[in-house]
Amino acid sequence: MEVDELRRLIRISRERPLLPETYVPWSDELQTGEYFLPEHLNSLEGLKIYNTLTSQQKLELGRHEVVQVMYSYAWGEGLFCLFMNKYILGLAPDNLEYQFLLRELIEEFRHQEMFTQSILRLGGQPIRISRTHRFIGNVTTKLLPLDCLFMGSLSIEIVSDRYGNYGRKDPRLYNVLRKVFELHNIEEARHIIFTKDLLNKYTTKAGAIRRTVYSFVVLFNIYFLRTLYVKKEIYQRIGMQNPDLAYKLASKNYKQKFTESCLGEMIEFVDSWRGFNSATRWAWRWLMNAKV
Repeated sequence: MEVDELRRLIRISRERPLLPETYVPWSDELQTGEYFLPEHLNSLEGLKIYNTLTSQQKLELGRHEVVQVMYSYAWGEGLFCLFMNKYILGLAPDNLEYQFLLRELIEEFRHQEMFTQSILRLGGQPIRISRTHRFIGNVTTKLLPLDCLFMGSLSIEIVSDRYGNYGRKDPRLYNVLRKVFELHNIEEARHIIFTKDLLNKYTTKAGAIRRTVYSFVVLFNIYFLRTLYVKKEIYQRIGMQNPDLAYKLASKNYKQKFTESCLGEMIEFVDSWRGFNSATRWAWRWLMNAKV
């Protein structure tokens, strides 16, 4: 990265920080006509069963599902912080990149607190990840090399940013959530400068085998992320008569929605470093319905 650009970003972070405590209007109440999640992102919209829900059930569905989104955001930010903490161990304190990453870490930790506060403000009870997910997460974060940890973290950031763009641009979204998405988008736009530089560093020297590994790391991370959003417990909580059927229908419906609404940038990302090949395409088509 350019020295002047690094210094500029460090100065902005120090002199003009965006603090969730003051930027987000936490005391705002939900107004008539507002909702917690854009309808086209909820798991049942578009299905006949969705039309059987009352207005209150639809509102509650969005509330519970956006809580899962915030839960996944916090998890993704934590993963990226883990990467950055490992990465800066090889840098000296007088290194500008080191100083920039310290500022980014401060902001990423604030984001995690902000997402946690969002869950609390919504009165949410996030449904925790399964034991299998937890085991895989613990193993991969401890055993994956630094570059693979970076690719996995970045993939989650890309999906999170896509979701955030839908939210911050929706005038009917609950104002607290809209400002949360807005703050996150502003600061991530500064972080992406370093991210692109590091991505180029890793992918330029990666051979075919390494790019294949990267592709699978990205795929499994976003698949893991997607499975956090649709949970049978949510349909039980909103009082649906047959939550098992709702979960079955929603899982299939959301898989298609996720592909249509959130996967485009991810496919461009993977394709930019030639991550699609005969060894990876079948898995992307099978797990994500990706047209690759």
